[in-house]
Amino acid sequence: MSKSKDSEKTEDSARVVIFDTTLRDGEQSPGASMNLEEKMRIAGVLEEMGVDVIEAGFPIASDGDFEAVHQIARTVTESVVCGLARATRADIERCAEAIKPAKRGRIHTFISTSALHMKYKLQLEPDAVHEAVIDSVSRARGFTDDVEWSCEDGSRTDHDFMCRCVESAIKAGARTINIPDTVGYALPGEFAAIIEMLINRVPNIDKAVLSVHCHNDLGLAVANSLAAVRAGARQVECTINGLGERAGNAAMEEIVMALRTRHDTMPYTTGVNSRDITKASRLVATITGFVVQPNKAIVGANAFAHESGIHQDGVLKHAGTYEIMTPESVGLKKSTLVLGKHSGRHAFKEKLKDLGYTLGDNAVQDAFKRFKDLADKKKEIFDEDIIALVDDEVVRTNDRVHLVDLEILCGTKHRPPKAELSLEIDGQIKSCKSTGDGPVDAAFNCIKELFPTKARLQLYQVHAVTEGTDAQAEVTVRLAEEGKTVNGQSADTDTMVASVKAYVNALNKLLVKREKSAPAALSA
Repeated sequence: MSKSKDSEKTEDSARVVIFDTTLRDGEQSPGASMNLEEKMRIAGVLEEMGVDVIEAGFPIASDGDFEAVHQIARTVTESVVCGLARATRADIERCAEAIKPAKRGRIHTFISTSALHMKYKLQLEPDAVHEAVIDSVSRARGFTDDVEWSCEDGSRTDHDFMCRCVESAIKAGARTINIPDTVGYALPGEFAAIIEMLINRVPNIDKAVLSVHCHNDLGLAVANSLAAVRAGARQVECTINGLGERAGNAAMEEIVMALRTRHDTMPYTTGVNSRDITKASRLVATITGFVVQPNKAIVGANAFAHESGIHQDGVLKHAGTYEIMTPESVGLKKSTLVLGKHSGRHAFKEKLKDLGYTLGDNAVQDAFKRFKDLADKKKEIFDEDIIALVDDEVVRTNDRVHLVDLEILCGTKHRPPKAELSLEIDGQIKSCKSTGDGPVDAAFNCIKELFPTKARLQLYQVHAVTEGTDAQAEVTVRLAEEGKTVNGQSADTDTMVASVKAYVNALNKLLVKREKSAPAALSA
């Protein structure tokens, strides 16, 4: 019988560690590159919401990644700050230097263990990989007593070899053993069986915390993670909004709320304050430009919406008829008309606090001015409008390119459409005129003339922030250049202005991305 049966758990053993890797694995999503200040903002929200471990980056990937991990390690005091390292001396030493200022720092080192990866990726025999496990963990243990070891492609690894490596990693000093489903291949039953197998077969398994890191290629990342928890895993690696390579990772908000909502069958707890979930989701979506799909569980716009008459009738009679959790439990508040053009600064500041923003006096003043400008354009101001206008400006830090002026001439009498555009580039104002197949094309042609790049437009997407013809348009632009992909996002009541700002935002992110040159063989 498995040692992981619920009846054998103590109160402490029911605690699930939440390991957030939004800033590392999440940033590996094509287009999700973040600058230092953006990473610092997300790290601050993660710490505030009670995340146990923040994987802040891959220090050897670039100077920018090193600096992000180093600065987060200096700033975060409540959460463990973790850096990723391959099983090499250079990686581990660079990671150790990055996390050195942390009150509590962790080195997360990994190597592939599946036959497929060892043969074609590493080109190493199993014995050599086993030795690398011992050497890398021992080296990392020399810098910190908090070492995590991962067997990349764990779900496709031979069980005997996995047990051998796990036992040696623990013996070498690893306090956390992570089993990744790197390519999202496993099914819940077989992934749970791997965890039970390790608990029953590895003699020193009680000296480490078992962790899982599941990808979502088959849409099973959350299901696999929860199955592993029931089997005995006590750390889940996840990301805000499920951000991550390919189809993404297990979504942190879904893990936390599943454990909270189904505590009857999964009596486990986390330290995450679920009321901060919506705030974290919106921040990550704004910074990365990855818009959350409306039907996304927990944080999607439709997650607590009821259109069917039968559903509406049931909810009005008793919310529990069609809602298994409350909107308030994830920090979602009903969108109401609370502010207008005659509202004062104090009321606006209180509304910002209510929406989860903590801004300095100068930032509040700037946001208030933008709010007043918006109030002159829109008859009704909703919470979503305020969130869009604040996020649109607050996250734009250290940009080299800014929109100064835009004029568009289009319509049935103006063919082809014409655009006049002025940009501030590195402090200098530059202007041009251009035409295009449409107004958006004309404006983008201007940008390309003023700031030439090899970037190719991969995505142009528009959606309304709220209802009505005067709604703010939120635009997402995706650019690709020589294997680098970035997303830009912006909102404005003028769709053309939002479009140009989104393109400019993507350009600024591309400049950041150019500075990063991640090494091969990243972990997933």
